[in-house]
Amino acid sequence: MRIGVIGTGRIGTIHANTLSRHREVGSLILTDVDPARAQELAHRLGETAAPGVDEIFRWGVDAVVITTATAAHAELIGRAARSGLPVFCEKPIALDLPGTLSAIAEVESAGTILQMGFQRRFDKGYKGARDAVRSGRLGRLHTVRALTSDQAPPPPSWLPLSGGLYRDTLIHDFDVLRWVTGHEVVDVYAAGSDAGPAMFREAGDVDTGAALLTLDDGTLATATATRMNGAGYDVRMELAGELDQIVVGLDDRTPIASTEPTGPPAADKPWSGFLERFGPAYEAELSAFVEVVLGHRANPCDGREALQALRIAEACEVSRRERRPVALAEIPGRVETAFR
Repeated sequence: MRIGVIGTGRIGTIHANTLSRHREVGSLILTDVDPARAQELAHRLGETAAPGVDEIFRWGVDAVVITTATAAHAELIGRAARSGLPVFCEKPIALDLPGTLSAIAEVESAGTILQMGFQRRFDKGYKGARDAVRSGRLGRLHTVRALTSDQAPPPPSWLPLSGGLYRDTLIHDFDVLRWVTGHEVVDVYAAGSDAGPAMFREAGDVDTGAALLTLDDGTLATATATRMNGAGYDVRMELAGELDQIVVGLDDRTPIASTEPTGPPAADKPWSGFLERFGPAYEAELSAFVEVVLGHRANPCDGREALQALRIAEACEVSRRERRPVALAEIPGRVETAFR
């Protein structure tokens, strides 16, 4: 199989490395807005670089992987759909609901495949939590606590393009909350703080956010995120039920220190970022995409799943801005999905 990779930045380079080693992938064609960057990566991997996106489609590929800036995602998804090509795309489809719905409509009209890059679905810890919930081990689930804490903020130039903390960061927690529990969010109440560096206020964003979410079975969930966690990269999910309680993301690299005399010691080498923490999951989601293209498995995360996570993020933004609870029914684009 021949795959076109559009975008050879940080995550595109990781995906290209994974695909170049895959036994079912014969070759790659790489392109980027910076042609020299694509050429250097192609040379290093022994693959082919294309001068632009047009060549990806004209030279002929069996599938496309999109890792460009978010603003280009929807257009490229539509172009691939019209070409009859399966697509793997990093989240989100678009930063707004109209763009997201339009791209999904093109994929569904063409009858092609769109797999979205929510890598936490492929992490062993989150899968273990999902299995525990679905098996009944926890009994009735009553509380979920999720958090994502970046060690250092992104460059100031990225913030206006990111969509904000809820769409860029917490959207992962929203997606995996649905996937682990098997339930939909029905309403949210969100707040944010921009008390950190001025670049967040200048971008109309917040450096720290929190949301209280109610699921359709009455389970309460909290989701928090910050760009300013100097201790290290921290991603966890705690799930408490009437019979048991479990946690994802607690290991000898979790950047947290106990104040208890008999508590565990602080991590010697805390996680530095998402690429390190979720390295195996990134590889697994690309392997899954190859299997989907070959017809060996069902799509593990399609565009409608991504839409649901974006609708939760949108509800949180409305709640934060208007300082009120927001029902998901207020947010356009509701679709029926099948949890996998």
